[in-house]
Amino acid sequence: MKRLYLLGLMAGVSLHSIAAQTPSSLLDDKPAFIASLIEQMTLEEKIGQLRLISIGGDMPRERMLEELQAGHIGGTFNTVTRPDNRPMQEAALRSRLKIPVFFAYDVVHGHRTIFPISLGLASTWDLATIATSGRVSAIEASADGLDMTFAPMVDISRDPRWGRTSEGFGEDPYLVSEIARTMVQAYQGKSPAAADSVTASVKHFALYGAVEGGRDYNVVDMSPLRMHQDYLPPYRAAVDAGAGGVMVALNSINGVPASANSWLLKDLLRRDWGFEGVTLSDHGAISELIRHGVARDEREAALLAIKAGVDMSMADSLYQQELPGLVASGDVEIGEIDKAVREVLGAKYDMGLFHDPFRRIGLAQDDPKDRNAENRLHRKEAREVARQSIVLLENRDRTLPLKRSGTIALVGPLADSPVDMMGSWSASGVAKQSVTLRQGMLDALGNKAKLLHAVGANITDDKHMVEYLNFLNWDSPEVVQGPRSPAEMIAEAVAAAEQADVIVAAVGESRGMSHESSSRTSLQIPASQKALLRALKKTGKPLVLVIMNGRPLDLNWARNNADAVLETWFTGTEGGHAISDVLFGDYNPSGKLPISIPRSVGQIPTYYNHLRVGRPYVEGKPGNYTSHYFEEPTGPLYPFGYGLSYTDFDISDVRLSSSTMTRDGGIEASVTLKNVGQREGATVVQLYIRDEVASVIRPVKELKDFRKVSLKPGEVREVTFRVDEDDLEFVNAQLQRVAEPGAFEVQIGLDSQRVKPAKFTLL
Repeated sequence: MKRLYLLGLMAGVSLHSIAAQTPSSLLDDKPAFIASLIEQMTLEEKIGQLRLISIGGDMPRERMLEELQAGHIGGTFNTVTRPDNRPMQEAALRSRLKIPVFFAYDVVHGHRTIFPISLGLASTWDLATIATSGRVSAIEASADGLDMTFAPMVDISRDPRWGRTSEGFGEDPYLVSEIARTMVQAYQGKSPAAADSVTASVKHFALYGAVEGGRDYNVVDMSPLRMHQDYLPPYRAAVDAGAGGVMVALNSINGVPASANSWLLKDLLRRDWGFEGVTLSDHGAISELIRHGVARDEREAALLAIKAGVDMSMADSLYQQELPGLVASGDVEIGEIDKAVREVLGAKYDMGLFHDPFRRIGLAQDDPKDRNAENRLHRKEAREVARQSIVLLENRDRTLPLKRSGTIALVGPLADSPVDMMGSWSASGVAKQSVTLRQGMLDALGNKAKLLHAVGANITDDKHMVEYLNFLNWDSPEVVQGPRSPAEMIAEAVAAAEQADVIVAAVGESRGMSHESSSRTSLQIPASQKALLRALKKTGKPLVLVIMNGRPLDLNWARNNADAVLETWFTGTEGGHAISDVLFGDYNPSGKLPISIPRSVGQIPTYYNHLRVGRPYVEGKPGNYTSHYFEEPTGPLYPFGYGLSYTDFDISDVRLSSSTMTRDGGIEASVTLKNVGQREGATVVQLYIRDEVASVIRPVKELKDFRKVSLKPGEVREVTFRVDEDDLEFVNAQLQRVAEPGAFEVQIGLDSQRVKPAKFTLL
């Protein structure tokens, strides 16, 4: 007898079979098993499988148990402990057909152990390191009874005003695609049915990162060419990697909301890409079709969504409310319902839930006595990943690393804020388990040096902003204003700075400032913190800025005035230790920017792989009648792929194995990398390609490969990349992927601007 039935009996559930008419011999034949199950289901039971409900927010627990037992719910989200999930699974298994429920959650950059936010993960430019974060997340989430994560979030973001920039992996299609593939494989492991794996549901499909003005939930209007060339590849990479789920975006695409977009969900996702998993609406998205203005009422909203291919309705009652009538009227065919149900049941089958509904929930006797116990965390892995995510932007006169001697002043509202260390979407992370920068520096210094601490400023003194940021946390406000005046706080910080040999200022955003629905019109560090920085600068002491943020900020003042600048994003549970490791030289920073940092909000969008224009601006030449802004230098403040080290690297000219390439062959592009500094360190060698002439306008360059290399002082290594026809392909005006013959330029460098070129011809 299958373990399914044994566990059911142990849980006190009668499980003589999953439907009396379904032979147990079918259990190992997925298509036959699911087909047999669908044949036995009533319309009410089928529609129940299409509902994804949150306990508490959408439905009280008591009602949830009743609905599960009636077979009216297919999945739940936001319950994240085994004792919470077990009664719900037991209730589902008391339903007529005993179909198990699945449990989902937003495990975006860690579950109990919080890793750096996604922008930070991308800054490592190390797929093995990123995979570590995903695998640990899956292990921890599955240990809490979760079956699915609403991740990875792979929306390309080129407008940092968008609050959800923090959730994504940056601006580049190639880099984000590689990370998308890596994260899906890390979450799902060898099989999504494994007890320590969770099903990945890639989001937000599609183009959510391109909302107009960077304003969340806004419209997207984009040419098909740009879609296919720049924005769709990461979703495709996740699907090709085997993602079991796809979450549908909240935005509209060229006038049609994604949740009502049959071209997107049927033609592109399923027909062209061959996706066979389950599609999920985002929270309340189906009812929002009315406010979009494409549905007259709730009936039409449900009709549009099911017709478009939205399998499961998240936090929405419309499927249950409207689908029975739509089937009765003939507006929706029962076959359309069956198709959606087949995908839901298929996802559950792939999760292993039909073989063992308690696969991840386990037995009550094995539940952790303390769900937040220290031994459930993976601190070693979190610290290592976080260290690699930190990007050194400035280091004048070798200000860093700091010496463990004398007196150090640590100031700033983010210096000792455990909740902000975790960043947005920090899942089940517990703030008090986060290591703040202050604690990390104290641990690093021991009794070797004196650390003075002063808050110096509030995150912001803007009352409206504080009220907004605390709105969703009214019972436990995250942005708390100090009782003292701004002048008093600055005076205290200046007094500490004057006693110190060096100042470390932790400034930037609170985590809520880079979150869903936290779009900004400005990229400035809040005025309260800027006033603090100006006062600290006047002391004349060396000033090290530790920037904490979820989006690129305006760092002009920092670049012009600070002696050293670390871009740390939000580094997670072990962030304080990781930043301290870098500050004191226990780790040589190797992070590179996955997104360009613009000079000002007026430059947005600023991204390295922009299309060529007929009147390009050329640095050092007159700007008249060229494409540029005349008030400030053209181009980003810090380019994509940029990041310094405590050592120096030299890269040779590019050597090509051939000056021509055939379609069935390839060429090798090589450089010699040398560590010419005094410390061991790592850097990322980046390969870009420029298509000189094509049938449509091509970008100035495109990332096609990268390699992270660690070298000892004086060590030399040859780095070789293979370039083949796939690397030269692009989407043409007919939306075909082609590689056209002609001239190409290979560019290899340590960021997207400092490159060495070499040319070849595709025959």
